[in-house]
Amino acid sequence: MTKIVIADDHRVVRSGLRMLLDREDGFEVVAEAGDVADARRNVRAHCPDVLVLDLNMPGDPSLPAIPIFLEESPGTRVVVLTMQEDPAFAREALQAGASGYVLKEAADEELVQAVRAAADGGTYLNPQLGARIAAAPPEPAGPPDDLTEREVEILRLIALGHTNSEIAGQLYLSVRTVESHRAHIQQKIRLTSRAELVHYALEQGLVAV
Repeated sequence: MTKIVIADDHRVVRSGLRMLLDREDGFEVVAEAGDVADARRNVRAHCPDVLVLDLNMPGDPSLPAIPIFLEESPGTRVVVLTMQEDPAFAREALQAGASGYVLKEAADEELVQAVRAAADGGTYLNPQLGARIAAAPPEPAGPPDDLTEREVEILRLIALGHTNSEIAGQLYLSVRTVESHRAHIQQKIRLTSRAELVHYALEQGLVAV
């Protein structure tokens, strides 16, 4: 029996994933988590064979946590499930130790394959992303080149002291979208606290001293 923990901050998504995986012979979803901290607790408690990990959850970023999951539960394999189609994220997830990278839009067709491959000691990568990674040279290491124009804009506003709600109002975005961009920024530059983000923005000349 392959034991699985699902980590996603949307309860409806978790329920759908549980139904998808539980109906497969030899699969058992033993726990669900809504953020990285909760996922770590459940992984330590259950030592699952596979952790299905959403890339973008509130709180601690998911990508830097992958090596932590593997260290705390060496028998656990990580399958990333995300809406993030950027090959750079897929490459970074695999480099961090993930055994699978599946896009949410293809979860019905691919997640079961990815979990089986991971449980068997293999690797699964969304085919379209795999082709793009193979065709494109590696992204330049390190920020700010990895940041999109929108992420730079949001980072600048964070450094100027604006809250997520204020940034959402200024840019005509939802607070959820701003939080998602902020999580991507933190993952890309590997900094999490506001003070670190401000220091980084100053160093990169994104805001005037």
